[in-house]
Amino acid sequence: MSDAPLTGIRVLDLATILAGPLAATFLGDFGADVLKVEHPRGDSIRSHGASKDGHGLLWKVVGRNKRTVTLDLSKSAGADLLLRLAERADVLIENFRPGVMERWNLGWEQLHARNPRLVMLRATGFGQFGPYAKRPGFGTLAEAMSGFAAITGQPDGPPTLPPFGLADGIAGMAGAMAIMFALYHRDARGGEGQMIDLAIIEPILTILGAQPTVYDQLGLISKRTGNRSVNNAPRNTYRTRDGRWVAVSTSANSIAERVARLMGHPEVIEEPWFGTGSGRAQHVEELDAMVGAWVVQRDADEVVRAFEDAGAAVAPIYDVAQVMDDPQYRALSSFVTLDDEDLGPLRMQNVLARMLGTPGRVRFAGRRLGQDNEDIYCGELGLSREALAELRERGVV
Repeated sequence: MSDAPLTGIRVLDLATILAGPLAATFLGDFGADVLKVEHPRGDSIRSHGASKDGHGLLWKVVGRNKRTVTLDLSKSAGADLLLRLAERADVLIENFRPGVMERWNLGWEQLHARNPRLVMLRATGFGQFGPYAKRPGFGTLAEAMSGFAAITGQPDGPPTLPPFGLADGIAGMAGAMAIMFALYHRDARGGEGQMIDLAIIEPILTILGAQPTVYDQLGLISKRTGNRSVNNAPRNTYRTRDGRWVAVSTSANSIAERVARLMGHPEVIEEPWFGTGSGRAQHVEELDAMVGAWVVQRDADEVVRAFEDAGAAVAPIYDVAQVMDDPQYRALSSFVTLDDEDLGPLRMQNVLARMLGTPGRVRFAGRRLGQDNEDIYCGELGLSREALAELRERGVV
């Protein structure tokens, strides 16, 4: 990938489920040479979720574009090897609880002394300091503590958690972005490497919008509103005649006017409250009833065509099979098919952005445990095969 933007950047991925490894995946997608460093038992992500023929499918995705070695960092010989790898690296990503890397003599001070240009991302649930720093932290806890779960779900139902790693995914993107900031500072501004403290509870809090500011200034606490929005209406999901569902959004006033005309109610546009999103939100029952009554009399395909013809915003609610068959996703090449050494043809999401000058690429899916031990330890660090065999017998690799 000589034309990729991160060609020549070496990343050590020491992290486990899920934010840290995702940050490394995003870097690898755009050309970084990512080395996944796992305990000889293997990262638990290999057995997380669905599998086929004994191969974890989440690992195939998150482990893509990563070479793999095994290493027990708690053993002194393992720590020594990691330090040698770190001397050659640009980035190191870890997500052990605060103090664990220091206990292994692999903390920031030791790593920085060996390689002053190294950027270290430390991804933990609660950050490196504070009263909760030593707690085990997962994305689910971040979704709960950030305020996300409190506003998700129906008004008369319980707080709702997402069925996938939302907070971890957001933190992974934020971590990759922070790494790029640090690399830019190092390479374009003449700086050194630095340590990045990423708490998973924070990126999801950031994208929740102005809730803290609204509370600070007005004392208002957001409540669960289901699929409705407190900022505009109509905004909801609606069932069609053929039993499918569509989502409608009217964030722009012009779109709201087009929807009203399409529903056969142009008179509502003249109401004084219709001209603002907040005004429409105060009349959500009336507007929802209007849209729901129109949608339920038509099949989903007819609804989508009518909205498109009117220049209004609508989308069918897809399951994953429908997503993968949609012509827009096909046009964007949002999925890529790989020839995997374990499973044969294997489809997964493509890189998350199209860079027209220096594109990213998914080169291969997650590899077997320790598949690159010999190439890295013997070929790059200069160990003999006999020395590698001895380390294997001692459980170091």
